[in-house]
Amino acid sequence: MKIGVVDLDTSHPQNWIPIERELGHEVAGLWDGGSVHPAGYAEKFAAEHKVPKVYESLEAMAREVDCAIIHACNWDTHVEKARPFVEAGKSVLLDKPVAGNMRDIAQIKQWVRDGARISGGSSLRFCYETRDWLAKPVEERGVPHTVLCGCGVDEFNYGIHAYAMLSGILGPGIRTVRHFGKGVQRRIEVTWEDGTAGFLVIGKMDGWIPFHADIITNKGVAQYTADSAKLYRALLERVLPYLAGETDTPPVGIDALLEPELCALAARVSWSNGGKAVALDELGPDTEGYDGAAFALEYQQMRYPR
Repeated sequence: MKIGVVDLDTSHPQNWIPIERELGHEVAGLWDGGSVHPAGYAEKFAAEHKVPKVYESLEAMAREVDCAIIHACNWDTHVEKARPFVEAGKSVLLDKPVAGNMRDIAQIKQWVRDGARISGGSSLRFCYETRDWLAKPVEERGVPHTVLCGCGVDEFNYGIHAYAMLSGILGPGIRTVRHFGKGVQRRIEVTWEDGTAGFLVIGKMDGWIPFHADIITNKGVAQYTADSAKLYRALLERVLPYLAGETDTPPVGIDALLEPELCALAARVSWSNGGKAVALDELGPDTEGYDGAAFALEYQQMRYPR
């Protein structure tokens, strides 16, 4: 299929494009909103990565591509940037975090209910290490009852990876989320409808820590860190066939796909309210979200310090 790349904010576009081509897709063009990079960056990027066209508008791109991949680091712009493609009947991959507020989550779900093909999110949901562990016979690996996942850097833009990794291991059905204290990092308890428990350790660290998982089952314990060099391929291998129409079965249903973002919103409510347990079905339109514009400004200043 023909892919249009929307926004060049992060390192993802330059790292994803070779994989997209290796998987048999054409990168037809790009558009950049200028949230991070200066004027002229898009043209330079296109030349360096052999992308044939820089579009002047998303509407023009939507007429010529089959799928948009939206990389904006301001997650609050994802829905409006996806809209021209959804309305044109094109598929959309939303990079992580998919959304940072309940309004956008509701819109994405409605689009999918209306027939749109939308997927994406964190690559940690699809990491090879989790897929290999889940592929083992249940009789060998056991049934997980408690899982710990974690990562560093920040609480949402990067923290969403830990939420997604946990969801990838335990699947959908999260009931409540509770913040139970901040040491160096935030510690969050997640419970499922069947009583399974997950724990997350997220937030800023002085040094880098990898994406990690500890899985306790009735048979034993599995521990692994995800290979960061393989994460992008793991995501694109699972998501692009659905977005290209090669299958009508999404890699993850939309409700399950958005559970990590809902879980992160519930965690924010919990730590803002003394660590009370927050059920996902308590979240509503007025639930405080994560500020995408503030993050984009911080990210831009980090990339181009003054």
